[in-house]
Amino acid sequence: MMAEADTRSLLVAGMTALGLENSGRRAGLLLAYLDLLARWNRAYNLTAVQEEADQVVRHLLDSLAVAHLLTGERFMDVGSGAGLPGLPLAIVYPQRSWALVDASAKRVRFLRHAVARLGLENVECVHARVEDYEAAEAFDTVLSRAYASLADFAGSAGCHCAADGCLAAMKGRLPEEELAGLPPGWRVTGLHRLTVPGLDAERHLVVMTQHGAGRGGRERVLQGPANLTE
Repeated sequence: MMAEADTRSLLVAGMTALGLENSGRRAGLLLAYLDLLARWNRAYNLTAVQEEADQVVRHLLDSLAVAHLLTGERFMDVGSGAGLPGLPLAIVYPQRSWALVDASAKRVRFLRHAVARLGLENVECVHARVEDYEAAEAFDTVLSRAYASLADFAGSAGCHCAADGCLAAMKGRLPEEELAGLPPGWRVTGLHRLTVPGLDAERHLVVMTQHGAGRGGRERVLQGPANLTE
């Protein structure tokens, strides 16, 4: 078990490497989230990652690796599970609003508890299948992490994008077959290789928009390096 100071140092170093503000408050909230996750995991089996160092890297830093690539005000995290990537991103960007959507009642119960305990006023936790969710407003970016194939993601969540919005799918290895099988009306407008501090594994972010949608700069959602395709 890592000492609390070592865990914090690992997180702060990773946030610095990602170019993120690592104030004591934000780092504290992120670590408090991991503590809540560990407590609930004993009964709810929310994550298979047990070691604290691995949780910092594979949960927090992996989620935050896309932070500098996102713009907009309203975000949805589809299939949020234990709150990844939505909760870490909501902590880092408190001025942006997040809807965390999951079909599992026990997971949403944890999410609501965590949001209340952490005092996050910019997060809504939704117990619903994304296909059935009726949001009051559309979203600038609909994000997922290891949720489904690109085709299934577009089919189930694409309806929640604003007119100039996009889908952003976090993937491991480059999903060549999925890229070749997008549903009609969708195209890839950004493909980025991500670097997660402390993680020796491939990570990519695939951004999709609808043909004919008023993108109006939406292709600028991805502004970082490694623009592999246009």
